[in-house]
This record gives sequence, C-alpha cells and structure tokens, in this order.
Amino acid sequence: MIALNSIVETFNSEDQQKFISYLAEKNKRKDTKNIQLFKLLTNRNLNSKAVCRQLYKVENCNAYHALRKRLFQSLIDFTANKNLEDENSIDMQIIKYILASRTYLLQKNYDVAYKILDKAERLADEHLLYPILNEIYHTKIQYAPSYPKINLENLIFKQTENHKKHQLEDQLNIVYAKLKSVLNTISYQGKVVDFENELHIILKNNNIELSESLSFKSLYQILAIVNISALVTNSYFEIENFVLKSYKILKEKKETNKQLYYQIHIVYIIANTLFRNRKFKSSLKYIQEMEELMLLKKGVYLKEFILKKTLVEALNHNFSDNQNKAIDLVEATINKKHGDIESLLDLHLSLLMFYFQKEDYSKAKSAASNFYHKDSYYIEKAGIDWVIKKSLAEILLYIELQEEDLLYSRLKSFRRRYSTYLKEINQKRILIFLNFAERIYKNPELVNNKNLEEELKSTFEWTSLQQEDLFVISFYAWLKNKIEKNELYHTTLKLLTP
Repeated sequence: MIALNSIVETFNSEDQQKFISYLAEKNKRKDTKNIQLFKLLTNRNLNSKAVCRQLYKVENCNAYHALRKRLFQSLIDFTANKNLEDENSIDMQIIKYILASRTYLLQKNYDVAYKILDKAERLADEHLLYPILNEIYHTKIQYAPSYPKINLENLIFKQTENHKKHQLEDQLNIVYAKLKSVLNTISYQGKVVDFENELHIILKNNNIELSESLSFKSLYQILAIVNISALVTNSYFEIENFVLKSYKILKEKKETNKQLYYQIHIVYIIANTLFRNRKFKSSLKYIQEMEELMLLKKGVYLKEFILKKTLVEALNHNFSDNQNKAIDLVEATINKKHGDIESLLDLHLSLLMFYFQKEDYSKAKSAASNFYHKDSYYIEKAGIDWVIKKSLAEILLYIELQEEDLLYSRLKSFRRRYSTYLKEINQKRILIFLNFAERIYKNPELVNNKNLEEELKSTFEWTSLQQEDLFVISFYAWLKNKIEKNELYHTTLKLLTP
C-alpha cells in the first residue's frame, strides 16, 4: 500500500493549496478525481474504504488504486519541483552551465565554453558543492589539451584537493552514521555499550581527526559526532570550547547561509551545549541566532526546527527563574501537529517537569495524562533514558498526590524492568534515589530527622554539583526540598547556583 497519508500529513495549508493548483493546471480532463482524492486524504478521520466509497460508491475497485498511484506520482513531482525552486536552484543553475559548456566544447568554441565553466566553478566552490566541482574539473581537464590558455597542472591540483574534501565529507558521513547506530543501540534498545571505545575505533578506522572542518556540512557532522559523545558520557563541559571555536572560524567565511540547513543544526548544538553547561544567557543568544537563521529563505526550515528551538528556549527560561515564560512557550507549541515525535515528547515531559517544580500537581497530572502508551512505544520513539526520566517524574507525582496504588504499581514495574540496566550502566544512584523517595512516603516524619540530609550527601557521590546533569539535579532537589520545606522550584534553582 502506498503511504499517501503520511505524505499528505506533512503538507501545511499553504502547501495543500499550491498542490491543488498544481493538479488543476496539470489535469487535461474535467472528470479527473485526483483533486477530490487529495482533499479527502487531508481528512484524517476517513479510512481508505470510506474514501473509496465517496469517490466510486463502492468499497474497493481497481480505478481507486490506479488513482492513488497517479496521485502518489504527482506528489513526488510536486515535491521535487518545489525543492528545485527553493533549495537546489543553485545546483540546477550550475548543471545548466556544465551542459551548455559541453555543447560549446563539442563545437570547439573553447573561449565561450571555459568562461561558462569558470562561472560554474566559482558558484560551486562558493557553495561547497564538491561532487559538482568534480564534474567541472573533469570537463575542463578533458578538453584542456585543445585549449592552450589552460594551465593543466593547476587544474589537476584543484581536482586532487577537491577529491580530498569530498572524501572527508564522505568519511564523516560514514562515521556519523556508525556512531548514530551505536547511540541507537544504547538509547532505543537499552544495550550496554562502551561508547568511548566505539568512538575511538570508528574514528581510527576512518582516519578522522575531530579538529578538521571544511564546510558547514562537514562541521555539522563533526559536531554531531562530538555531541553524541557528550550525550552518552554527559561531558558537555569538555566539548564547549571546541564547539564554539569551530563555529566562529567557519562563520567568518563569506555567505555563511549557503548551507543553511547545517548551520541551523550547528547553532542548535551550541545552544544545547551551553544550556547543559548552565550558561543560560549565552544559550538564549544562540537560540535567537537560530531563530533568525530559520526565517531565512522564506522560512523553509522553520517547521523542521521549531520544536527543537522551543524546547531549548523553554528549558533555559525555566532554569533562569522565568518559569511562566517557559510554560507559555511550551503550551503554545505542543498542540500543533508535527512530525518530530521525539522533540514533541520532550516538550510534553518538560511541561510535566515545569508544573511539578511549580508544585501545581493538578496540571502536572494533566500533562502526564498525555503519556498513555506503553513504555515500549516510548523507548522506540524517544529512547530508554527518556522513559526512565518519565517514570521517575510519574512516581514523584503519585507520591505528591498520595495515589498509593498507582505509586506502588509504577515502583514495582520500574524496578522489574530497569534495575538490571541501571546497574550495568553504573547508574545505581537512581535506584537509591527511589529507595529514599519510598522511605519518605512511608514515613513522612523522617524528613524531620537531622541525620537524613547527611545521609543523602554521603549516599550520592557528586563529582561536582556544578557539572552534574541538570535533570539529575532536578530530581535530587525534590529530596532536598522535603528536608528544607521550601518551595521546590527555588530549591532547584539554588542548587544550580555556584
């Protein structure tokens, strides 16, 4: 079955109108049902049989399946044409130059042909289009013996250097894919892997050094690799200088928006790194830069990055004593349809955390009600670490709401499913944290015992509270606040202050 619905769901109202106009212009017959089918598919409440009945008055017919195939092909053509208009116009222009130059070369009109190729080379070099540059150099070298004005050795040198750049980009792409696969094994399958060792082996086998950068695409691939390492090892402090320095060097190049998609990714990585390192004001400055970049080229990447931007922006505001703004940002975003399920889940979980820290447990419970799937679904969509954070938040919420049956059901389920995994990844302190939480629930008077705070400090081994993960600190703040009997939100912020 052709997944027409999944394609149609990605179209906003403007895209829908443009596609309908495209079909109307393309249709040669007035009785063509493709526009009617498309409009029916935008209604998510109709299944395939219902659509077929509305079109042909029967539940199943060959004409309906043939119409779906034709609409699918039209969707591909429309999407391709739209991309050519938006993003790849430079690529197409250069290809036209190459094709025109080859016609003139066959006609032995070398002066005109090489002038066109020179123009194509400048454009391709400016936009770091290594595969297209290779075609240009290939053509220039092929006809160089017939055109004495050309310096053949210089051309060969240029092509050799271009090969190196192109090869590095290919290698980085392979390394990124391999490391992403390792990360998926850890995050989505819950397997215990020595990530740092895997990183070392993969980089060594591909002769890659993390200090190299050539374009926004290659820098993005490098930073993505570094970011994956920081995510797994929680070592964001160690990568901050490298990330900022690399971006500054590349940003000094002219026309930095030529690889806009990768530049937005890079700025997002920087903003997230600074947030993790508690440099909230600096992080928000990069969020502003990210938003400005997202609005370039008629906002072509706005929809793709809006959830990621909103998430980091809201988290920065929440931990900067501006919680109401954080809540407003998330609530204005989460009800809109979006294909980035993982970021959407992060936003829902963040909203639960914001309300919990605000001690508005009624709204926190409402936010938690959005998590109605089984854990296996969320592990597939967002990873095992996300599920563990969600489960911990739910357990604390049940404690505050005094919902004993749900509390012990979730505690039992959590320990059964994740105890072995947490011990294997050396995160036994999460299980210890739950033991403290359960003790406090069973015996509320325990928080008045002066020895409890000392027991907490001696039990949790902090390498440095200032370098500890923000989300781990947030859970620890709940325990500390039970003893201090202050407002949970301000106890959390106090722990983050040097």
